[in-house]
Parts: sequence; structure tokens; C-alpha cells
Amino acid sequence: MSTMHTSSYTTNTSPCFQLKGGLFTLTAVQLLSIEFDLFAKQLAEKIIQAPKFFNFAPVVIDCQKVSAEGIKIDFKTLASILRDSRLIPVGVRNANKQQQTVAILAGLAVLSEGDEDPSLKVEPETQELPVSSGTPTRLITQPVRSGQQIYVPGGDLIVMAPVSHGAELLAEGHIHVYGPLRGRALAGVTGDINARIFCHCLEAELVSIAGRYIPSEHLREQYWKQAVSIALQGESLQINSLS
Repeated sequence: MSTMHTSSYTTNTSPCFQLKGGLFTLTAVQLLSIEFDLFAKQLAEKIIQAPKFFNFAPVVIDCQKVSAEGIKIDFKTLASILRDSRLIPVGVRNANKQQQTVAILAGLAVLSEGDEDPSLKVEPETQELPVSSGTPTRLITQPVRSGQQIYVPGGDLIVMAPVSHGAELLAEGHIHVYGPLRGRALAGVTGDINARIFCHCLEAELVSIAGRYIPSEHLREQYWKQAVSIALQGESLQINSLS
């Protein structure tokens, strides 16, 4: 007489994750050439200017200037250079089809430009903006456009015009924006915990003081489009209305 053995098991059907859309602030590294030795040298010089801001920051490799057919990019080497500088490469954009294939094989995502606001696609400004002389404070009187980055070592930055989405302000001291602030503002980038940010209309993608930051999704909760001052208190940023 044979005995039938049966076994049973239960499946846990409770979901262990959810997929959600999100809007995140990323720094774009726009390639102007594929001379990687020179790239590594210049990247190191840039990071020295604001080490806390770049520390483990996620970056996108923008290939717009080197996307002509026939230009080959060694994304594995490029990603290695970025990681050695404590940056985290997450993907590429504006690459041609061959470059996209190589990027995917190197473990990078291909980011689409389709969801961006066309009005924000402004070529990076290459001309030097007006600078005040004889003082560590830098005065900007023209609008700061998308793709521009302004850095003030050892002093404060004063902007008398709007700051567009995709623009970036960095200063070792305070930052003053007498207009809408829609890009990023990073004060005290070398660790000055007493640095502050002042703006007449807060619409920023990100604000940061001495490496502590608040992204736009949290800024929208209060004081959005208001005149504010931002200071570091303990380990967090404190926003106060100026109106």
C-alpha cells in the first residue's frame, strides 16, 4: 500500500515595491571634447572649488556637442573617471544612436529630452558677465540663463536679474538674488555654515548651504514664490519670509 505525500505552500502576495514617477535634480556634464586626460584634469580642478557639492552627486553626461556621426565615446572610461572623482554617472542624453548603444553596454541609462519644456532649451552662455572690481563680491546685472554656472571663490554673489531653470549659482559666501530664483543656489560651498541665501522670489530647483540642501519638491511646501532668507541651523536649513 502506497502512501501519497502532498506538500503545500503559501505565497505572500503583499507588494514589496511600487513604481512611481519623480522629478529629481541632476547635474549635467556637457562634453565639449573626448580628450579624457584633459577632462580628468579639469574635472579635478572644478571639484576643488566646491567639494561638498560634488561629493557623490548624480550626474548626466550630455553629448550634444560631440554627437556627430562617427564620434565614438568610451563611456566605460568616462564613467570610471567620474566615479574616481566621487561623482555618480546615471545616464546620457543628446547622444547619437551608436553612442546610446555603447552607453547602455557601459551600464548607463539613455535619458529622453521629450518631456522638457522647449522654452528652457537655451544654449549655454559663453560670454563673461559683468563683474565688479576691487572686491571679492561679484555683481551680476544680466539674467543668468539655463546652462550657465557662476562661481565666486572667497566672497558673495549678488544677482540683480532673474536666474533661469538649469542655471547654477555657487559662492563661498552669501548669495543674493534680486529677482526670481528658478535654478540652483549653493552658498558656503567650502563649508561656511554662516553663509545665507536671500531671494525676492523663491522658485528654485535646489538651495544649499555648506552641503545641506533642500530640493524643489520640499521648497514648494511653503514660501514658494515668496521673498525669503535661508540660513543653516544645526544640520538643517531654515527658511524665513522677508515679506
